[in-house]
Amino acid sequence: MLIPMVDMKHTGENIVSLRRRKGLTVRDIQRLLGFTTPQAIYKWQRGETLPTIENLAALACILCVPMEEILAVECRGA
Repeated sequence: MLIPMVDMKHTGENIVSLRRRKGLTVRDIQRLLGFTTPQAIYKWQRGETLPTIENLAALACILCVPMEEILAVECRGA
């Protein structure tokens, strides 16, 4: 049986790539999400943490992509 797993490092790379393609800085994303500091975004980009579902949905809107384009999911055998 295959189980979908989120690849945090690749997801972070996707966030960086999509952000840059849109011409946005980390500070731009910070302001648009209403964060007081950019630390969470840097952690997402490094693959240390993942955005909450609410932040993922907002990020998808900001970047004009579906959430599936941000998340890197791979299926692994159980």
